[in-house]
Amino acid sequence: MAGVCADFGAVTTEFHGQDNHVHPLVEYPPKIAVSTPVNSLKGVSTRRLRSAHTGQINRYSIRGHFWSPSYLATSACGTPLALLREHIDGQQQPAATR
Repeated sequence: MAGVCADFGAVTTEFHGQDNHVHPLVEYPPKIAVSTPVNSLKGVSTRRLRSAHTGQINRYSIRGHFWSPSYLATSACGTPLALLREHIDGQQQPAATR
C-alpha cells in the first residue's frame, strides 16, 4: 500500500481493518482526485492477492470481485492526527487468510 501511495505523492500513516473492510489513513496532495489512489490501491491489492493466493481468493470475493465498487473517503480537516490514528488503530486487524 505504501508503494502505491508513493506513486501519487501520498503517504499511508495508519492502516487497519475489519474482516470485510479496511481503514487506511492517507495523506495525499490536493491536486489528485481521491478516486485515483483509491482505484489504484484496489487494483494493485487485488492483483497481488490473486497472485499470492491463486484458487483461494474467490472464497473472499463477491460475485468475482474482491473489492466493492464503492468506498467511503472523508476529510480530516483539522482533526488532530493522533486522534485519527487512535481511531484507526482501534479497529481490529484484517482476518488472516485461512
